[in-house]
Amino acid sequence: MFIDEIHRLSPAIEEILYPAMEDRAIDIIIGQGVGAKTIKINLAPFTLVGATTRTGLLTSALRDRFGIPLRLNYYETEDLMKIAARSARILSCAITDEASRELAKRSRKTPRIVNRLLKRVADFSIVEKTAAIDLDITRYALEKLDIDELGLDDMDRKILSAIITKYDGGPVGIKTIAVSVGEEIDTLEDFYEPFLVQSGLLNRTPRGRVATRGAYEHLKMPFPHDSMVETPPLLFKDRED
Repeated sequence: MFIDEIHRLSPAIEEILYPAMEDRAIDIIIGQGVGAKTIKINLAPFTLVGATTRTGLLTSALRDRFGIPLRLNYYETEDLMKIAARSARILSCAITDEASRELAKRSRKTPRIVNRLLKRVADFSIVEKTAAIDLDITRYALEKLDIDELGLDDMDRKILSAIITKYDGGPVGIKTIAVSVGEEIDTLEDFYEPFLVQSGLLNRTPRGRVATRGAYEHLKMPFPHDSMVETPPLLFKDRED
């Protein structure tokens, strides 16, 4: 049995899972009051897999009952290229290796995103009447979709730009950033920030968020600390030999 977003389970359902995981049995209560009866149902052997991106929200009682905790890493470019090529075959679209690599590089290391971008690029390919999805049509389509070479979209760049231009690169609190870009705090923390931090464009510090040198370079803005570094003057002293 697979439970996605398992941290969202209600406490009542979670309580039912405990005897199922430990004793392979569940207790069903029939009736109410003094006439209520409990029926024990034995379960066949099963494997429970729970998926979550927020392990800290799991109760310790539930988390400790899982025998094998695993962590999934982001996909590599080569793996995403294979996914793009397979999805293209399902869509009956021809795609070049260069186009698959370009999609993989801009997909935020996520298969779901590479498939979404592939469908949109395929639409552009049909409109432009190209024989196959090649590198030129891929770059053209992604440019029209505001997806840059690192996979950042308009909101990603807006977050970095707000930190740099409005708050001198930070540190600045997440609530202030949310108000500046007009987005919910949960959306920033769960969707945008993880990739920006993974890409080395944003740092999370106790005082707030800070744009890195890479963010300045990506947005083609001068890094302020470079202008603050001055070469110490040379001191000359006359002396007699």
